[in-house]
Amino acid sequence: MSELMERPPFSVIEPVTDILHGVAITDPYRWLEDQDSARTRAWIDEQTRYARSYLDHIPGRQRIRERIREFLAVETYDSLQRAAGRYFFRKRLRNQEQPCIFMREAADSEDHLLIDPSERQSGNFTAVQPLRISPDGRLLLYEVKEGGERTGTFELLEIETRRRLPDSLPRGYLRGFAFAPGGKSFYYVHEELGGKRPSHHAAYQHVLGTPSTEDREIFFAGEGEKVRLVLLSDKRRLAFLVYRFLDKRFMDIYLSTFEEDGPPALTFAQIDYMFGLRLMNDKILAITDRDAPNRRIVEIRLREKGEHEWIDIIPESETPIHNWLVVGDSIVVSYLKNLRYHAFIFDFSGEKTGEIPIRSDQTLRIMGGSPDSDEVLLETESFTEPIEIIRYSTKSKDRTLWAKRNMPFDSAEYDYSQTWFMSKDGTRVPIYLMGKRDVLKGSGNPTIMTSYGGYGIPMTPQFSTFVAFLVEQGCLFALPNIRGGSEFGFEWHKAAKRRNRQTAYDDFLCAAEWLLETGRTAPRKLAIFGGSNSGLLVGAALTQRPDLFGAVVCMVPMLDMLRYHLFDNAHLWKEELGTADDSDDFSVLAKYSPYHQVQSGLAYPAAMIVSGDADRNCNPLHARKMTARLQAANASERPVFLDYSNFRGHSPVLPLSERTKALTDRLAFLCDQLQLKV
Repeated sequence: MSELMERPPFSVIEPVTDILHGVAITDPYRWLEDQDSARTRAWIDEQTRYARSYLDHIPGRQRIRERIREFLAVETYDSLQRAAGRYFFRKRLRNQEQPCIFMREAADSEDHLLIDPSERQSGNFTAVQPLRISPDGRLLLYEVKEGGERTGTFELLEIETRRRLPDSLPRGYLRGFAFAPGGKSFYYVHEELGGKRPSHHAAYQHVLGTPSTEDREIFFAGEGEKVRLVLLSDKRRLAFLVYRFLDKRFMDIYLSTFEEDGPPALTFAQIDYMFGLRLMNDKILAITDRDAPNRRIVEIRLREKGEHEWIDIIPESETPIHNWLVVGDSIVVSYLKNLRYHAFIFDFSGEKTGEIPIRSDQTLRIMGGSPDSDEVLLETESFTEPIEIIRYSTKSKDRTLWAKRNMPFDSAEYDYSQTWFMSKDGTRVPIYLMGKRDVLKGSGNPTIMTSYGGYGIPMTPQFSTFVAFLVEQGCLFALPNIRGGSEFGFEWHKAAKRRNRQTAYDDFLCAAEWLLETGRTAPRKLAIFGGSNSGLLVGAALTQRPDLFGAVVCMVPMLDMLRYHLFDNAHLWKEELGTADDSDDFSVLAKYSPYHQVQSGLAYPAAMIVSGDADRNCNPLHARKMTARLQAANASERPVFLDYSNFRGHSPVLPLSERTKALTDRLAFLCDQLQLKV
């Protein structure tokens, strides 16, 4: 095992004490929240030199990089959509830095290049993605991103001439977009980054060929950071969804037609439940958990006076609806039951007319489709098989492979199993185990584990280059289905939501203890990893039970849970996490907030904390402050360091060379700490 020959850089302590609900909370590294200050930048540079002094000298690093390049430098397809009778998608050729936008006239015709980001000559960090096609098929709306930012610029391409139109939206967040009938104008809701009126939430109409200063405001939602406006449309109507983030989230919906000049009509008011609206020209459909925790799909018939009529098309069942899509005269609905995906086809009367075949070991995603076609576009993948894109006809039942990601991974050598363990409160929790067949049967294996445990997001079989490389080296991969997801419906999510958050961490820690108690691994051989909400999960595990783990990779996390809501738009997650503004939330957050639970003099496992300047979902201040605090507190000789990049953010759009380097760093770290032979 490689050892760092020097101590971590010293981080100046400048304690700031806040009194929250009568409790004194001291923050020793508040100064690191200022990302652009000269001393924060100097601190980042020093941390980067320290990290590189370790990472660049790990034995076998070059072999790791070569293997990762083999995994990543393959042809890929994504973002597929069908519109105006054509197919639009992103494709990255072998060894290409960034994917390009392509078009096919028909499913089996050749690929025509529309947009190559390299032609912009702005560097390898520029990425593009198709968003919307005009109803007449003449124009393409696409997004341009730089690095891992969540924001983007939005441009229009005239498809036949390949000419970029001057009508664009500057860098910011696009909350809704609709081409007007006839294609001479478009409607939009856009929050400009650094705009003059950041709290003014409105929808506008832009006439093609005119300056943006002449755009007409067609709807005003209000002022303030706790208001958000979203725009939806079909061929006839516009829907304005106004969210107000108060003690609870409320939504009002206003409807108008493209022809109307007057103000939109308030159609639904004070919605405080889940309500996913779909405008279908002559129908209004919605998915909702109103009186149905596992969700139902309804048709809503508007009434000028009194309550609108809600008609169940697909009633609630014991299994939660995962996703849905209207395709032709059918509704395709996916369910997750007992950790297996099912996809059923219904007509508009709610009668089941078919089922799309899905293997029990596959994860299913409904990518797209159109009311003008009977074709649904699907993605499938498993632990051992990368993403495949499928075209499926709801009428003929034909299933056609569109594209497959051909990874150099011999899936025949690997298998998975599923078993259960007991959590702290006596709840049985399932766990997937995946690896080489002899590893699944063996004991004392180097093991890697992750999970998510939040926002109702289920953990199901997916292919990961990160995991594939490690199981090739003899690791066991463990994926517990901890509470906070939706694997078993609404109650599974609710059991670890907000003030019950510790339940997810207990489940995760009990999974680690089970792996140790059953002899499958040992503490120095067990590593955990996770990003975003999963980064918070592994941060909590790291601080609550540092004795269980040999290494931790904590990526783009939130870790200071008493201040997270004060930055960017993180206050929007109040219903999921709570905030320290609420005294009851505060008492829970203070007990598990990883940054506040670091204790001086404890021996912590090796920790690699990953973040970057461009992250506006989980602000990089969390990673900076946590690195400083862990380095100062750690009593072990194991490395604790920050892997930081100016371009890294929350969106996975880094160029191939940067992705290869980043993944090489993480895997070299784990191979070194788990003493894997590469």
